[in-house]
Amino acid sequence: MSIRKVNFVGGEYYHIYNRGNSKQKIFHDNQDYRRFVDLLYLLNNSQNLNVFHLNRSSTFDVYETKIDNKLVSIGAYCLMPNHFHLLATEKTEGGISKFMQKLTTAYVMYYNKKQERTGGLFEGKFKAEHAGDDRYLKYLYSYVHLNPIKLIDKKWKEEGVKDRNEALKYLGEYKYSSYLDYIGENRIQNKILDMDSFPKYFSTDKAFKSEIFEWLNYNI
Repeated sequence: MSIRKVNFVGGEYYHIYNRGNSKQKIFHDNQDYRRFVDLLYLLNNSQNLNVFHLNRSSTFDVYETKIDNKLVSIGAYCLMPNHFHLLATEKTEGGISKFMQKLTTAYVMYYNKKQERTGGLFEGKFKAEHAGDDRYLKYLYSYVHLNPIKLIDKKWKEEGVKDRNEALKYLGEYKYSSYLDYIGENRIQNKILDMDSFPKYFSTDKAFKSEIFEWLNYNI
């Protein structure tokens, strides 16, 4: 049985993550990634919204839905084939646990129906780490957003990046993280983030890019 030892406190910041059972894939195609990203926005509220209409309507605009009484503020996210990462802080008491329950339940229901399967998908309860100081929290922005490089260069953390330009190009084309929002791309998914609820480590997209480049020159 998985036991989470972190107690969530309002005004504090947390690295939230989980992966598929036995490291199995939880995202197989663009539809899967898109569903999870849309749910990050749509379910971040205290209301119980019915998300089944996402399957039925091709005209429904997720990001036109007004979100009141957010449960959490999301500062960054990244989806990988068999796991995901979020940076979050609570907006309401118990907000992180409520949000994660809604998010994972909705995604598992979608996934099981699509894959014609039953049972759990994730490896127990979601995991959480408290980012208790500025140094660690700032580092997490790079850690989360640099994850996709593993898809083109598995051992980059141990051996260094083989081609930094290729790595940066790949990150700039990877749609399933908040990296694009931090480098200034204007896209609707920017609504998922609440950057004002987090420290202003990066005053400009240039400052963020500089931070990312620094970590690419350093083995994490």
